[in-house]
Amino acid sequence: MDFEQITYEVSGTTAILTLNRPERRNALSGALLRELNAALLEADEHNAVHCVVLRGAGPHFCAGADLTEYSSGRGPEYRGRQEIDDDVWRLEQGQRLRIQIFDMHKPVIAQVHGTCIGIGTELAWFCDMIIVADDARIGFPPTRDLGTPPGSMWLYHCGPQWAKRLLLTGDSLTGKDAAAIGLALKSYPADQLQAEVMRLANRMGLVDPHLLSANKRIVNLGLELMGARTAQRIGAEIDARGHLAPKARAFRETMREHGVKHAFRQRDAAFGSGYAAVTGPDPD
Repeated sequence: MDFEQITYEVSGTTAILTLNRPERRNALSGALLRELNAALLEADEHNAVHCVVLRGAGPHFCAGADLTEYSSGRGPEYRGRQEIDDDVWRLEQGQRLRIQIFDMHKPVIAQVHGTCIGIGTELAWFCDMIIVADDARIGFPPTRDLGTPPGSMWLYHCGPQWAKRLLLTGDSLTGKDAAAIGLALKSYPADQLQAEVMRLANRMGLVDPHLLSANKRIVNLGLELMGARTAQRIGAEIDARGHLAPKARAFRETMREHGVKHAFRQRDAAFGSGYAAVTGPDPD
């Protein structure tokens, strides 16, 4: 299969999918998500593949959504984002592409390094296991001025108090701290991350892929019984509601007038380092 914004390779029993927009910190465009969805379906159907590793090219995993695509650009006869139902409709399209990670039969490991923020975390949280670099930055700063995570999986990974602590401030965690509260399975020094991820992938390669599927699905069905699928639909509705907040409107106007980088700097200036600490006082 030929792709432009991801790469796809099979190494032994592992399909390796790499987000390949390093010049944009692997920000998620519509084209990238469609390619990722197709690659996941290919890996799920290919008998030689037992599991998938999802990673990012360059110094970052994923810096969130590509905000230059806020408008579809298809003209007034197509849905925009001004009406709340149009916004929900668009959010649901993105969800359907990302949730393929959760729905596919074969297990997926997220290999997270560098920055993993915003919608980038949604890709990771839909994976079956998340392994991170100790110094990775993980968080959802858009809750400060744009909306909520439409994927709504934070609660299932780290529990209600830490989900609220991070989403009510938009603060980030290091990879090491993310592993400490359950947002990741393990963290490693960055130079050991790839080797450790492939060690786990190769271990799953020893197991019949049909059994891998059975055991992934029984756990995911348990998550569904706890409301994980319903939370996705609710998440899109609530995120669209958040987009109507006065500060969200002001952020979009600043972004249009002065650019994305200026809007981010203005948003984050009062938050200092922007990190939360799992133990001890938070950094300034």
